[in-house]
Amino acid sequence: MYNLYCRIYQHVFKVVSYILPWRKPELLQGENSLDKLPKLIRSKGIDSVLIITDRGIASLGLMDGLLKGLDAEGVEFKVYDKTVPNPTIDNIEEALKMYKANNCKGIIAFGGGSPMDCAKGVGARVARPNKSISQMKGVFKVMKTIPPLFAIPTTSGTGSETTIAAVITDSKTHEKYAINDTSLIPHYAVMDPLLTVNLPNHITSTTGVDALTHAVEAYIGRSNTTQTKQQARDAIKLIFENIFEAYSNGSNLLARANMQQASFLAGLAFTRAYVGYVHAIAHTLGGFYSAPHGLANAIILPYVLEYYGETVHKPLAELADLVGISAPTDTLEQKAIKFIEAIKNLNESMNIPKKFKGIVEGDIPLMLKRALAEANPLYPVPKIMSKEDMFNIYRAIKE
Repeated sequence: MYNLYCRIYQHVFKVVSYILPWRKPELLQGENSLDKLPKLIRSKGIDSVLIITDRGIASLGLMDGLLKGLDAEGVEFKVYDKTVPNPTIDNIEEALKMYKANNCKGIIAFGGGSPMDCAKGVGARVARPNKSISQMKGVFKVMKTIPPLFAIPTTSGTGSETTIAAVITDSKTHEKYAINDTSLIPHYAVMDPLLTVNLPNHITSTTGVDALTHAVEAYIGRSNTTQTKQQARDAIKLIFENIFEAYSNGSNLLARANMQQASFLAGLAFTRAYVGYVHAIAHTLGGFYSAPHGLANAIILPYVLEYYGETVHKPLAELADLVGISAPTDTLEQKAIKFIEAIKNLNESMNIPKKFKGIVEGDIPLMLKRALAEANPLYPVPKIMSKEDMFNIYRAIKE
């Protein structure tokens, strides 16, 4: 009965999604496209912005050109750079105070997924001043217009510049959860490959496989549209063709730009078709152990795909054909296995571990409970997990 309830919920959600106010961010794209942003912001009548980033980004000088440009256009700015890798409610509230104190009219998210999640959280709090972050947990609890949000990704993975999700951590309970609302989709996104050139190898690899996870989970799920399936396919092909080159030769601007495009497409796919158990489990590792989200996804992905078994043989076989790793005589199962092995080989080639260090056995029951609560009944997964199934996944990924 529970599985039937989940499937009915997912079907209703899929039907309703066709009438929701989806939008794509307007894009500034290509080398030096960041230079065009200050003039765009000023043209929108915005004279004061809050820039949300982290200390790592701030220390690299990546924002110098943007800050000079804003100054030249007469746009005042304040920088909040205390965002942590799994942004917390405290981060959002601190940044919100800065936003209000300086009469800001727009928000710039500069960095990876964490600054973007923090920025979306601030936007949600501005739109809903009488609601706490925890009260907006789940689906469609904002439903109000947020301030203009400009997303500038410096990694190619999260796709946050185009998604409805803000993933937040409660530092008191170690719970990591998502606020999902179409109002949180950024209004503008800047995809400048020059911002990703100096990414460390391990961030290039793990964020890249994060994008792959988004595309694969969207593709194999049960809430696809014709458009999301094509977006996922295009993203997967780009990732297989470019991720190792971007990892091993970071100065290759074409590979960097292609990975940005892949991340963007994967974001478009999963924000409409949703993700699955890989993300639900990864969020618990982030909440409990501050695991980088891309690393957690990369480790977990092959295990969950294997668990799905024959329910994903057909879509994974299609992906094996897409990336050119199947033979004409292969069965669907053989092709699917080859695709999963290709992910494992990709991980290994980029020194991504097979298992996750640091999982405490005593934490698994609570993590399992939270992961199932996140995934069921919302995520339209190919096969619904029981508590025992998920416990086995945690044990399998635990080093």
